Order: sequence, then structure tokens, then C-alpha cells
Amino acid sequence: MYKILKTEGRAKRAEFTTVHGTVQTPVFMNVGTVAAIKGAVSTEDLEGIGTQIELSNTYHLHVRPGDKLIKEVGGLHKFMSWNKPILTDSGGFQVFSLASLRKITEEGVAFQSHVDGRKIFMGPEESMQIQSNLGSTIAMAFDECPSSLADRIYVQNSVDRTTRWLERCKVEMNRLNSLEDTVNPSQMLFGINQGAVFSDIRIEHAKRIAEMNLDGYAVGGLAVGETHEEMYRVLEDVVPYLPQDKPTYLMGVGTPANILEAVSRGVDFFDCVYPSRNGRHGHVYTNFGKLNLFNQKYEKDMRPIEEGCNCPACRRYSRAYIRHLLKAKEMLGMRLCVLHNLYFYNTMMTEIRDALDAGNYEAYKKLKLENMARGVV
Repeated sequence: MYKILKTEGRAKRAEFTTVHGTVQTPVFMNVGTVAAIKGAVSTEDLEGIGTQIELSNTYHLHVRPGDKLIKEVGGLHKFMSWNKPILTDSGGFQVFSLASLRKITEEGVAFQSHVDGRKIFMGPEESMQIQSNLGSTIAMAFDECPSSLADRIYVQNSVDRTTRWLERCKVEMNRLNSLEDTVNPSQMLFGINQGAVFSDIRIEHAKRIAEMNLDGYAVGGLAVGETHEEMYRVLEDVVPYLPQDKPTYLMGVGTPANILEAVSRGVDFFDCVYPSRNGRHGHVYTNFGKLNLFNQKYEKDMRPIEEGCNCPACRRYSRAYIRHLLKAKEMLGMRLCVLHNLYFYNTMMTEIRDALDAGNYEAYKKLKLENMARGVV
């Protein structure tokens, strides 16, 4: 159940109740592709840094260790010892990124595993079956993610196929949820809006999928090559046509600035690999911009990454020490940077919710963006 608590312009402050707990939105989902955050981050760590919802990947878990194995041991929550909500993406984006290894038909996509080269087929029914085996809280519909540079005819045909696939996903999800041995009979289904940067195609698609009365709606196919301005324009055009009484999820986005701008345009679910990926490379976020701990100027800097930050890294360790760990290729260096970045994102989402509760979100956003543009000392 999705309940809007407050609005400011198009921005929404809400709570989303699931069988695995209630999520306060706007929310950032911490990305654990293979049921773990890259960078040696444990489930206990996620709990400690305020993670509300974790995201795992259908394709990767299907390839390794196998969704049937995960079902046998009791589902993904039990497997990774996480009792809060989990969203699984459908595998569509990963499948379509394997451009040279796949073939698309109306039934689905035939492709080769990136791990061992074995042939795999995935369509709407297969994606729903895999996600049902995982037992995630929220399953994403199987879709095609066309390139933002694709021509109009290709995009229109792709979107029409994605709509037909969504109808099949819904039928299969209902069937799977009714089975006696299903891991999570309350599994939810989110549909995905596509259409590259063609607003008219996206709006028409939003209208069509809105009629299906799904549990939530995502905007996919952004942050894949278009400009930030094009992304924001698409959101401004499309989000009003998605059901306002359901969660709106912007897939794979993004930077702190992207999130702040998208909240203003009515988005309340986010995910992105940036905080963990950047952290593994020594790039850390602060309220005054991003810094690169590999820079020599931090060699003797005994300050924390950010003064006043209460993350596990900043509570105890200095920039100089973390830089040393990174240079020495010690895993602890990556781990501390990833924990800091995820804490930064989760804390920013708390600030966003507090600002919406107080009715001063736009003022908060303006100050946050100005500060982050100043640069770190």
C-alpha cells in the first residue's frame, strides 16, 4: 500500500507498506547485484547505515548461484540474511547490454551467459519465474531498454513489444503468487515506462501501462547516453501520466544532483551503482562535492572524509589512512569508501524526506546543490 503523506509541487513524501516492512519515500535502494554490495559490505553494515531497501539482479543471480538453488534454501531474504524489502530488476537491462550475444524475438531473448557462454533464454514468463524463486518483495517487469540514440521506428516497435511483455508478466505473476510452494505469495509487480527521449511515445506508453493497475511504475531507459537536461524533460513530460497513487521509480539514476532534481519532478524510488562503484575507486561524496582520495594532497590529511559525518569511516579514520589503504590495494580502503558513500546517499534521502515534511524542499535542494558545487577543501 502506497500512502502520500505530503506534497510540495510535484514532489511526493510517502510511505510504501510491503510484506517485508514499510519504506519511507523518497528512498535510495542500495544496489547489491549478486545479493551483496561490492566492496565487502555486509548485511549488518547495510542495517547500520540506514538502508531501507536492497536491490538485487535477476540475471546475475539466475546465472550464479541459480534461482532454483536460492528457492531451495528459502528465498533471497533468508539466503542473504536480510529481513527488509528487496527489489529485483528483471534482467532486461543486463540482457540488452549483451548486444553482440543476444537475439530478440516476440517470445523473449536468447543470449549467451557472460560467465560461461552457455545459451540462456529469457522472456516475460522466465523473468517472473526467476524472480518468484528469489522471493523478492518487488519484481520488475521484463522489458527492452532501447538505446537513447535508437531511431523512432525502432523505439516505437520496442515499446509496443514491452507493453505486450508486461501483460504476460502480470498474468504469470498472478499465477506464480497463487502456487502453494511460492516463496513470497505477496510479491509485487512494477511496470516500466520506455520510449528513449521521445516524449510522445513515452506519454502514450505511460497511459497504456497505467491502465494495468500495477503495484508501482518505473521510468526506464534514462541515464544511458542522453543529457541531464533531456532526462529532466522526459520526467517532466511523463511522470504526470503515471498513477500518482503508486510509487514512481527512476531506474539507474544517479548522481546526488540527479536525485534532487528528480524528486522535484515526482520520483520517489531510486537506485544507482555510483556510490559503490565510485567508492571502490577512492571517489567519495561530501556535502561540498566529491573528492578523490588518491590525490597526493590527502597524503598527510588527518581529517575524516567529511567533518560531522557519522558513517563508519568518518567516525574513526582519516583521509590519509584511507588513502594509504587504497594505494596499498587493501580491501579495507574500498570498504570504508563504499560505506561512506552509501551512508551519504541514505542520509541525503532522510534530509529530503525531512525537508518535504517541513514544507521547505525547494529551499533545501537549492542550498544542497550550491554547496555541492563549491568543491572540497
